[in-house]
Amino acid sequence: MKTLHHHLILFDAECPMCRAYTRLFTGAGILDKTGRQAYQELEEGQCPLVDRQRAVNEIALVNTQTGEVTYGIHSLLKVIGHAIPLLRPVFGFAPLIWLLSEIYAFVSYNRRVLVPAAARAGIQPDFRPGYRAAYLVFALAVTVLLLNHYTTAMAPLVPSAGPFRELWICSGQLLVQAIIMVIYARNKTWDYLGNMVTVSLAGAILLQLPLLAGKALGLPEPFFVAAFLAVAGLMLFEHMRRCRLLELGGLPTLTWLGFRLVMLHFIF
Repeated sequence: MKTLHHHLILFDAECPMCRAYTRLFTGAGILDKTGRQAYQELEEGQCPLVDRQRAVNEIALVNTQTGEVTYGIHSLLKVIGHAIPLLRPVFGFAPLIWLLSEIYAFVSYNRRVLVPAAARAGIQPDFRPGYRAAYLVFALAVTVLLLNHYTTAMAPLVPSAGPFRELWICSGQLLVQAIIMVIYARNKTWDYLGNMVTVSLAGAILLQLPLLAGKALGLPEPFFVAAFLAVAGLMLFEHMRRCRLLELGGLPTLTWLGFRLVMLHFIF
């Protein structure tokens, strides 16, 4: 792979995903060893053509010789296209660029709820309600499908009722928590809901591991119930951790847990 010399990629030091893939670029020789820097460490007057707010939203790639700056998916495609020239014609296909741009924006504007960070001073990513709403719908849909797949393994100990039960539970909790947050901490509602559905999505994905293992080994239904309870416990601790990072106190966790306990009563 060819190295893109004389370029500096500016990443978000508070984003583990950003740190990881930019480190991969320099570690694999795609960029120079000194070709990455956190935008939080950018000194006044350094890279004067960089739009700092845009660089927070969309990762910036700076040509250190000319000062030219590219942003977002165009930065990544420029780096990858230089490293693997065979891909350049593909990267010129406009519909693909549009699709990749939307995927990039979807991830970028939701990265703080995917992998949360403690609130800090300084420039923060813009909030785009459309992308957050899209993430809530996406996470809800995937969670419902995965949970429905898992609950069939717990039958007859846990009554099976098809995907509509999981849909009502997950969407009901989203609605209830949204109402509570509007009353309790309106300015943090979107951030909390994004974190909440991420916890649910992570739990649903994690459940697929015992599901695969249990079916491969022919384990009985109590194993799947125990695994579900263990994952639910991990979700509770993660929910509490994210609420601490958002400085929300214990009320959202109490109502989150209370809703789930009420749903268990109706299921059984």
